[in-house]
Amino acid sequence: MTLLVFGSINMDLVAQTPRLPAPAETIIGHQFFTAPGGKGANQAVAAARLNTPVKMIGRVGGDGFGAELRQNLDAAGVDTSAIFTDTGVSSGVAIIAVDDNAENNIILVPGANGRVDQSDVNRLAEHLPGAQALLLQLEVPLDATIAAARLAREQDVTVILDPAPAQNLPPELYRLVSIITPNEVEAAQLVGFAVNTPDDAFKAADILLDRGVQTAVVKMGAQGVVFANRSGERGFIPAFEVLAVDTVAAGDAFNGGLAVALIEGHPLPEALRRGAAVGALSATKPGAQPSMPGRAEFDQFLRNHT
Repeated sequence: MTLLVFGSINMDLVAQTPRLPAPAETIIGHQFFTAPGGKGANQAVAAARLNTPVKMIGRVGGDGFGAELRQNLDAAGVDTSAIFTDTGVSSGVAIIAVDDNAENNIILVPGANGRVDQSDVNRLAEHLPGAQALLLQLEVPLDATIAAARLAREQDVTVILDPAPAQNLPPELYRLVSIITPNEVEAAQLVGFAVNTPDDAFKAADILLDRGVQTAVVKMGAQGVVFANRSGERGFIPAFEVLAVDTVAAGDAFNGGLAVALIEGHPLPEALRRGAAVGALSATKPGAQPSMPGRAEFDQFLRNHT
């Protein structure tokens, strides 16, 4: 029942502000803190906190952040034995501004994540036997991500791709993906039109299916989740109502929760509902990995929302 995560490991440098600054504007913030992040590491922690065995494949730099990032993953229960320390470069960092409405903007400096290559894919290959799912994102070089997806599909491992940061994807990658999970902004970039409503999301999902993915999921925040698959199954999962404090890692939490639910054998609609629950819980706390709920909190939340 192992989950593999191939992707980015960052240190988040977070400034909380009353509003997001305009270009060339200086504003005064409320608070600053650092927190471990990176879309790959966030998803790994989200799954590990739900008591699923998780192994992370990626890179950190040979700096203080790198050591701290590895320690944080270890503490969350993630197997870090396949993480490479690249002494020739800094660890990846994300510089994040979060406003009083829980909206954010992010500057990503890849660092060691930008040097993920075939050697990291080879490490992934060693751990694919016995794995049930592989979580991917787009914060490491695309060639490595495609190679990882190809290896996983060859071994019938479910490939879940979070296409973020948004970019145009080559046709081959769509065909290798079991489940693609863009949010509304990422979906719009992939399909070329605005995705503002569930109807828009269904149209976007159909286009993604036509490109070769097996299942398309569009995460729409407070509007809920739309999904469609090649078997003709389609549906809408309403969002959970929570008081959002920081949505920076809600999408990552969703993907971690989704992967765990699928590994546990839940059908797709219920797996998506569980992913949405993990995402909603993460939005109620500041930070990325620190916001991920534990299993007891998650189970209680589901009991309260049956």
